[in-house]
Amino acid sequence: MRKNQRLARTFVGASLLIVIGAGFSASLSDHGVASSEVIKTGTAGYMQIVVAPGETIWSLAQALNADGRSDLSSVVDQIVSTNALASTDLEPGTKLWVPTK
Repeated sequence: MRKNQRLARTFVGASLLIVIGAGFSASLSDHGVASSEVIKTGTAGYMQIVVAPGETIWSLAQALNADGRSDLSSVVDQIVSTNALASTDLEPGTKLWVPTK
């Protein structure tokens, strides 16, 4: 009987740790800022990033234009033309050159 109780306590404790860890991980990844990984800085004000799951070209443009200096659609157009994209749909893992300014 005692062995079953310890096993049950261990299972509950491990389950709680998994749930807490998942919640903590989710809260870290959702800050309203692009979570793409910068992999290279280029010349003439560009850097190369890797698209993270759930990111769109519009969310990237919004994060890059956080100061509001440019029209959002012009930032999207710049990303599309720089990378010769056929559409604005992005796949996670895609490498893109994006403007830094």
